[in-house]
Amino acid sequence: MLLHDPACIHRFAEHHICIPVDVLSELDRFKNEMTERGANAREVHRALMKIFANKGASVTNGVPTDGGGSIRVVVYDPDVACEVPSVQEFQRIFPALDKADHRILACTLWLREQVSPPVILVSKDLNMQLKARAVGIECEDYLHDKVEPREVANFDIARVEVSPHELQRFASSGQLSVPENRTAGMVVNDYALLSAGEKATMPAKLSTQGEFVRLHHTPESIKVGQGRAIKPMNLGQACLLDALLDPEISLVTCYGQAGTGKTLLAVAAGLQQVFGRTYHGLTVSRPIVAMGQTVGFLPGSLQEKMRPWLQPVYDALDLLMRPMEGVQQGPTRKKNRFTPEPQQITAPAAPYDPLIQQGVIEIEALCYIRGRSIPDRFFVLDEAQQLTPLEAKTIVTRMSRGSKLVLVGDPAQIDNPYVDSRSNGLVYTRQRMRGQPFAAHVPLVKGERSALAEAAARLL
Repeated sequence: MLLHDPACIHRFAEHHICIPVDVLSELDRFKNEMTERGANAREVHRALMKIFANKGASVTNGVPTDGGGSIRVVVYDPDVACEVPSVQEFQRIFPALDKADHRILACTLWLREQVSPPVILVSKDLNMQLKARAVGIECEDYLHDKVEPREVANFDIARVEVSPHELQRFASSGQLSVPENRTAGMVVNDYALLSAGEKATMPAKLSTQGEFVRLHHTPESIKVGQGRAIKPMNLGQACLLDALLDPEISLVTCYGQAGTGKTLLAVAAGLQQVFGRTYHGLTVSRPIVAMGQTVGFLPGSLQEKMRPWLQPVYDALDLLMRPMEGVQQGPTRKKNRFTPEPQQITAPAAPYDPLIQQGVIEIEALCYIRGRSIPDRFFVLDEAQQLTPLEAKTIVTRMSRGSKLVLVGDPAQIDNPYVDSRSNGLVYTRQRMRGQPFAAHVPLVKGERSALAEAAARLL
């Protein structure tokens, strides 16, 4: 929990926080890492030193906190605690007290006998929670940065029932005010489907004035240069394009399962606005989290190292920018009897290579983004569900004036062992920025990659 959020020691208000000394020993294992985890471990040490540095402060007796509680370090001595019946029973079940987890659990049982209020173990270690429940210890997860289950349980766009007369008025004027009870749970820039029956429907967006407005920024198609035209295929994609092309919105978050078009639409909207001189360039990135076994270190420059991770983005760029003229039907025929020499075979240049060389399209590694200021760029962060909330905060705070940040991902596809579907950076950013006039969120449900891909995402 301390590694997940170093500031958690300030978030327990009137409660009394007890940190077993073995937890500090565990932090020692990570403090020298040049990673986000190592930085968090060092931040915890600095925060605790600041708390206990005041004159007269006692580490073991505790220091009062602003919320009316206290914080202290608890030293567990097995020779003293062995007389407690619950600790004796625990040592029979888990005799290996050389493990830090077991000493922390034994310390919790001993502490429960020393104080009168309920003692609750708070941990993000699921295995420790299971062991705690097995020996009768009350335990909880750290919920400060977890969103409500309903936030990630339903990806459908809200449906608002209106009368045929109201829908006709909305179609002619582009605006519609409805009673607040019909927009319950909706905030500024939320998208909805106004429905006056099964077939009479129109998409709308809730404006800052609290009324529904027409989608003014959704084109029939997007075309970049000589590439192919991309059309919104369903309601969710039309709403996403409206948010991506709206100059008043500078933060877009999007949930969607595999094949719903998240990355393709984000890159297409970014490229179109870069070509239209709305932004100076397109920056794309994604967290470096592997699924399964990796192939080891990757050679080459930063761009070459990032290429396997960003291949879906390159695929989208190639689809959007490769000219349609001159496409051969069928396989390529051999033109002579002789196989050319290996040095004569050269890969054709990708249509986006000149833009990368000129810096118009930028490939960004997230590990180097701290300290940067990114003005006037369209920033697409793919697979944002792999981020921790602190990493998401680091990225959002890099955006300068004139920039737009697009976070896309699927909360159900997480390979990062330190986050889950309710505590990752994508859903955390969506929850905390919800209702801001510059932020919009669009869920995507219907897959458009292929019937096979949609069925696999739903059934497998």
